[in-house]
Amino acid sequence: MDIGKRLVEELGVKTIFHIGPVAITESIVNQWIILVAIFLACILLTRNLRVEKPGRRQVAVESFVQWIRSVTRSMLGEAAESYAGFTMTLLIFIAVVDLSGILETSVTEGYTFMKPATKDLNVTIALALMSIVMVQLAGILRKGVGGWLKSFSQPIAVITPINILEIFIKPLSLCMRLFGNIFGAFIIMELLKCILPFVVPVPFSFYFDLFDGLIQAYVFVFLTSIYIGEAVE
Repeated sequence: MDIGKRLVEELGVKTIFHIGPVAITESIVNQWIILVAIFLACILLTRNLRVEKPGRRQVAVESFVQWIRSVTRSMLGEAAESYAGFTMTLLIFIAVVDLSGILETSVTEGYTFMKPATKDLNVTIALALMSIVMVQLAGILRKGVGGWLKSFSQPIAVITPINILEIFIKPLSLCMRLFGNIFGAFIIMELLKCILPFVVPVPFSFYFDLFDGLIQAYVFVFLTSIYIGEAVE
């Protein structure tokens, strides 16, 4: 297939079905599958928990939860520690979505199973907007509405327009960074498959499908944590 045509197809938003006037796209369906998988995994991994003599499964789960909590809390800082649950959930979700590309399979002409939803700009925009809403909400809860409004004129009133502009710049930066890196990895892999279609793309696929996906999830959450930390200072 012509690589240009392939890129156009990847950028397109494929509608699977409609619920009334609402179009349910390929990205939404794949996110639903991932959410159900995470939900079922949580139920299975947290069954029959015990205070005394925990099993290996429970110890492994608790160790993972403590580790990821420590990671998110270290990014947030003490002032914003209460938002660790949000950032931890965001980190796990984006990481699983990015890693789902390993299972990407073309089912029909109109649907690709487990195509990473972060290849869809609409999804990264939604994630970025959700994060920035949480950032502003954190500032309002910490400072009150009056204090939150005053923060836009700090440290000096002359930079108020810049601080207001940041409300729009931050989500744009978040969504374009996540989308650009994930889609850019896809472009590189397609070029490698065209030039060297056999063994060489395998280690690159390992890097882009695993390592790079996890890195982009971490960067997204890291920046969100920085913004929350700044909002509650």
